[in-house]
Amino acid sequence: MFSTLKKLVPKPLLQAYHWALSLLAAAWYAWPSKRMVVIGVTGTNGKTTVANLIARILEEAGEKVGLTSTVNFRIAGEEVLNDMKMTMPGRFFLQKMLHRMAEAGCRFAVIETSSQGLEQHRHLGVEYDVAVFTNLTPEHIEAHGGFENYRQAKLKLFRHLTRHARKSLPMRGDVKKVAVVNLESEHAWDFLDAPADKKYGFLADGSDKSAGKAAWPMAVVKALDVKLEASGSSFVVRDVRFALKMPGRYNVLNALAAISVGLSQGVPLETMARALAKVDNVPGRFERIDEGQDFAVIVDYAPEPESLRQVYAAIDRMPRKRLIHVLGSAGGGRDVARRPILGRMAGEHADVAIVTNEDPYDDDPSVIIGQVAAGALEAGKKEGESLFKIDDRRDAIRKAVSLAGPGDVILLTGKGAEQAIVGRGGKLMPWDERKVARELLRERLGKV
Repeated sequence: MFSTLKKLVPKPLLQAYHWALSLLAAAWYAWPSKRMVVIGVTGTNGKTTVANLIARILEEAGEKVGLTSTVNFRIAGEEVLNDMKMTMPGRFFLQKMLHRMAEAGCRFAVIETSSQGLEQHRHLGVEYDVAVFTNLTPEHIEAHGGFENYRQAKLKLFRHLTRHARKSLPMRGDVKKVAVVNLESEHAWDFLDAPADKKYGFLADGSDKSAGKAAWPMAVVKALDVKLEASGSSFVVRDVRFALKMPGRYNVLNALAAISVGLSQGVPLETMARALAKVDNVPGRFERIDEGQDFAVIVDYAPEPESLRQVYAAIDRMPRKRLIHVLGSAGGGRDVARRPILGRMAGEHADVAIVTNEDPYDDDPSVIIGQVAAGALEAGKKEGESLFKIDDRRDAIRKAVSLAGPGDVILLTGKGAEQAIVGRGGKLMPWDERKVARELLRERLGKV
């Protein structure tokens, strides 16, 4: 009903409502972002991982840190999972979190900042000091009305950066405005063009897509001697070697984004290397589920083609027999065009594809499943042999577990560490993919 009402309200009036609500929430909680260095992370993929890595780096440096992300909230070392099904919380909740961070003595707040949050002006009541851009690929296109609108929404964070005066904080003095940008993105120039006191660009033995555009006063953070293994990755930045337990080249880039932020805040590279070496994983991001079985189970969010491509690239480095992939696609007007693409990718990369429910919202789950499965069929999968359509997500994972043999890999994508499946009318049904996988593994192993 609320979504229907939104369509009836003129867009300028709706935007004014969002704008006023954001400022009201900030005023209600006495503008808590003024009391901390605030770091915003935006982009299509990697936001959650980058935000968490930034927090870990700052904590290793002895700082108290607050964090809001798609998967978790963290205040001065205390952490809970995000059960709201929102990347960027609503204004009053976000301002309340910032207030709690400030009261807990946090000197840094890291906010995963979504395009939809930016479109709804949730950032207006937040005085950001550092803006981070991870990458930009087609996602939420239908919700934004086109890729250009999506790109412009992301740019709002960087353009917002200098609209507030520099802060002067105890023990830190004047806080510089900093932009951190992925130089491997073809859109890097757009984000580097926004004003900032300091600019950092990062890349990993890759081509600088922004080269030749202009000669900015920019620090370049480059990973050299990159080594990618099944169990993790390693690289060198300015003669300091970093070792990650997280596999995949995309995680090297995620780490570089966090390292660039650390450098902007005066954290030594050696301290950052220690911090990142301690990170086993970010919840629901290439998270291994191990109950003693003789096959691997990996849970990853990867809801769209580019993130899924990166996950496949990481899995290709793993010794394995078969890949059994459980996947679906979201409803609620979320990029309908990507459904058969995801299915086609699963059909091409996985030995067995199991298509199931994800977050249908008000859409018919069987229709979504059929659209994803159609892509797998196009790629050569045969229903009942290498392709299965199973409406119930738990039953779909149970099927994958029953099919797995020694040396196989089960990949579960689309949910990660989310704490609910969203059904008709926005109803939240409790769900934790990692817990469900553990339960079904124990069931197979007779540990129940």
